Amino acid sequence: MKTKYLDILEKVFVVIGLTFFSGGFNIGTVPGNPPVPGLIPAIVISGIRYFVWIISTLLIGLRWKQSLAVASKDKFLWILTILILQSYIWSDFSDLTYVEGREVWQMTSFALYFASRFNLKEQVQLIAITFGIAGILSTIAGGLFPATGQHTEDHPGAWKGIYDYKNTLGSMMIIGSLAFYLLPLNNLQTPMRKKIGRILKYSGIGLFLAVVLLCTSKTSLVVYFLLVGILIFYGKYRWQGKITVIYLDISILILVCVGTLVFSNWVNILTGLGKDHTMSGRTLMWGVMLQRIMDRPWLGYGRGAFWIRATGFPAQVGGAVSHVFVAPHGHNGFFDLMLDVGLIGFTLFMISFLVAFARSLKRAYAAKSSEDLWPLAFLLFLAMNNIMERYILRLANIYRVLFIAAVLSVPLQRPKIVMNSQSTYLKTAIQRFR
Repeated sequence: MKTKYLDILEKVFVVIGLTFFSGGFNIGTVPGNPPVPGLIPAIVISGIRYFVWIISTLLIGLRWKQSLAVASKDKFLWILTILILQSYIWSDFSDLTYVEGREVWQMTSFALYFASRFNLKEQVQLIAITFGIAGILSTIAGGLFPATGQHTEDHPGAWKGIYDYKNTLGSMMIIGSLAFYLLPLNNLQTPMRKKIGRILKYSGIGLFLAVVLLCTSKTSLVVYFLLVGILIFYGKYRWQGKITVIYLDISILILVCVGTLVFSNWVNILTGLGKDHTMSGRTLMWGVMLQRIMDRPWLGYGRGAFWIRATGFPAQVGGAVSHVFVAPHGHNGFFDLMLDVGLIGFTLFMISFLVAFARSLKRAYAAKSSEDLWPLAFLLFLAMNNIMERYILRLANIYRVLFIAAVLSVPLQRPKIVMNSQSTYLKTAIQRFR
């Protein structure tokens, strides 16, 4: 009985942690420089920050053997983490970069705890609970308290829910949709429970889609339907040994890795949905950013240092769009990563990502339960979303937490791959991933 209560407390702690890293405690916050504080005082949010950090670190220590075994699954990830933490050495604002290194520690500690303590099935369930609560609260905030849950100036009427910005809400609802779609129902024993489980599952997916529409984030809408389409495709074909699925995955991965080369396709899609003309301005910003990357190609400017206003770089990048615009970031996670830790850091990230992607693809083909698709689904989401947003390393965020957890979890407890007589090519392709 005591163990049961401890398990419940740990899961409550995880929900609090995931909510913190997703920005769910920023309800009422208005972005700006400086931002307008929200309903929850900054000192309370800071307390939650250190509570999550300290508890997750202690729990890692209590299970140090298991934590060390899980951490050893990807050495490139830890080399990249060390590089990020040491980037204050070459930063022009070393004090600020050094202090902000705490966010890297916080994300890494919680992610390692999450991956080492819970299996994929439990991870998907906890993510679904977290964003299910967030979806309900965002609906209440946006529908009943528009002064808090909707934008009033920059995007009047667009929902932001319990988050600080509409695009953040859209991204969180996508993560929630993926978790709900992949919720395992095979552990429900009776037909009635399974029926109720399916009703809750698809009701949640419907709620997330509605909120994505209300937040008016066209990027989130496009990514939402692309990911759902891919997951439906996997659900239908993953048992049939279709070599075309591998071609599809490789094609998607290439599109992500050469994001700027295929950006025009995204512009065409988004413009067709009514995106304003400033979307095309991002390519102008990227041109300036590429020039600055070449000034410090190997190690970059240090984490977050490039976007400090005192450098003049934010005004220079924003000036490519408008003489009054000061860019807060580059709207591209890959370029921003290169600005932070250079081509060396970017290469380490891509190696870690590609290895995890190959492993997740292998696990997806061997999937016996829906949660086995989670690492692949999240990695695809992360790659597509970072083409036009900055979600890899900025601040303390849920994306890096779930990325680390996915990278460390996907090699664990692999199901056995069952091949039919017509899947020789598939078997050969998958063996190359080993």
